[in-house]
Amino acid sequence: MVKFLIILLLSFSSYSFADGDFENCGNNKQARLLAELIIKDKEQQRTVIRCNKLLTDVAQQKAELMVERGLVMHNLGGSPNERLRDANYKLPDYYGGALGNQVEAIAGGYSDAEEVWDGFKDSFGHRQHLLGEHDFYREQDEIGVAFVKKWQSPHVEYWAVYLTKGFKNNQSNPFANKEVPNKGTLILIESSKVADLIKKDKFK
Repeated sequence: MVKFLIILLLSFSSYSFADGDFENCGNNKQARLLAELIIKDKEQQRTVIRCNKLLTDVAQQKAELMVERGLVMHNLGGSPNERLRDANYKLPDYYGGALGNQVEAIAGGYSDAEEVWDGFKDSFGHRQHLLGEHDFYREQDEIGVAFVKKWQSPHVEYWAVYLTKGFKNNQSNPFANKEVPNKGTLILIESSKVADLIKKDKFK
């Protein structure tokens, strides 16, 4: 019985997060569920992930911009890294600038959190980022998620995830002599929606 309790306690301490405390993780129920799926995934490499209301607000602004433009694209109104800096979220100095994206995952056309999470995990670059499967991403420990839906917009459903590391004073760059990943134009669009958009000449 004691051995069972020890195993049970260890299983709940594998990451630092208060169960049910996802309010600041997402702008609505589906967004919060996606954050929970990311945080609690059995393959998650991080030991700590905290919800950050500012990241959620920026994610919502980005999702709403994608709805407005009808596009799933990282560099709408600037790079993802610069979007966070413009919102007064201070990234480490060694994160990229005008063309940098070490922080944002976006998707279009997925109707719910489980569906889009499966899509993210099937994409190598998104999986590396969101599950911390690269040394650079593994130290990221703050998340915010948004989901916005509009029937009149080409992809209908739009998702934005910001998962990143905050700035600390006297923070050294552990990747000074290593290649830093840059997700660049990596996006996720549900395949059946792509076919529909091509038929309508709306896919760009």
